Amino acid sequence: MIACALAAYEFSKARSGGRSIGPTEAIQLMNQGAVLVDVRSKAEFDAGHVIDARHVPPEQVATAGDALKRFKEKIVITCCDTGSKSSAAAKALQAQGFGKVVTLRGGLQAWRADNLPLVKEGRARQKAGGAQA
Repeated sequence: MIACALAAYEFSKARSGGRSIGPTEAIQLMNQGAVLVDVRSKAEFDAGHVIDARHVPPEQVATAGDALKRFKEKIVITCCDTGSKSSAAAKALQAQGFGKVVTLRGGLQAWRADNLPLVKEGRARQKAGGAQA
């Protein structure tokens, strides 16, 4: 009976895109080299995102493996606004050979609820020494 319950749980977890983590654990993983992939629209990303996040628009997730291939051996954290789209993105990345994919539980809403910083695209460019958009 317990084996059946465990198997059902593992199947459900794998089907939903795997493990999810909260903002605090995401920060810890990013400090250890994990990559955060933001799968929201360009407008949402530009309006505010986690510093150093890689932007992959939702329509490009299914083919993101080439653009992100240098991160295949790293932990990849997918995020969206609420956590719903990031699960599908995690599943798509796993299908492309990414073995260490987790989702940001609650998405950027959870990030904001914990009062964690976001950067806007114009400010990110200024910080990097580029021109303001």
